[in-house]
Amino acid sequence: MDTIRGQAASVLIGLATAFVIVAVVLPLFLNPVWVAFEQGRAQASAWTGYTEPELRAATDSILADLVLGPPDFDVAVAGAPVLNERERGHMRDVRGVFIGFFALALMLGAAAVVVAMRRRATVRARTWGAVRGGAVALIAALAVGGVVSLVAFDALFEVFHEIFFAGGSYTFDPATERLVQLFPFQFWQETAIVVGVVCVALAAVVAVISQGRAAAAADAGAPSTERDGAISEGSSSLPAAGSPR
Repeated sequence: MDTIRGQAASVLIGLATAFVIVAVVLPLFLNPVWVAFEQGRAQASAWTGYTEPELRAATDSILADLVLGPPDFDVAVAGAPVLNERERGHMRDVRGVFIGFFALALMLGAAAVVVAMRRRATVRARTWGAVRGGAVALIAALAVGGVVSLVAFDALFEVFHEIFFAGGSYTFDPATERLVQLFPFQFWQETAIVVGVVCVALAAVVAVISQGRAAAAADAGAPSTERDGAISEGSSSLPAAGSPR
């Protein structure tokens, strides 16, 4: 039973590590500076026909509604709504997915901390090993996803939307609908690549640190065991009281 519980605890800690790493990285890209940079590369201004100030006003309002709320997504340019109702509905769905992901990462992280604190000091090395395992597993998953995205990003993007959104709610016409003009395909492809690279870099740092912590925890437990063994061996060689030498 203890073995099963220990394995389950290690799995929880590893899973929490992977989720928390992604949750730390994602907000770095939900900011106007990065979005403006990528929109420039993806030529969003040409797609929309907006001037640069209009593009910034529309995009910054959508970002604010996504991150801070309320999720109205009702920004207008020159008196005309930027997004139609179906586009606004999709953005509300996107916000719901983000909230759900960050809530899950927070709960997993909190549970992992509680489990780690309740574990005995003698298994501290195993705890750090689980952290390393979660970081390495994330690197492996992102590496596989990166390879797939290089040859079939559109298919991967489609599968992602099929999993998290209702069918037909995420398909838009780039000739007439602003959401995919503001955030063209190139925007998502390059952003996904950079997010993945940063996640891998952070996970590698976590893996190295946790490996060192695990080794230190193992070494900290070793001397006491060796001392106990030395005392036991030494005491067996001492003559009993009153016995001849």
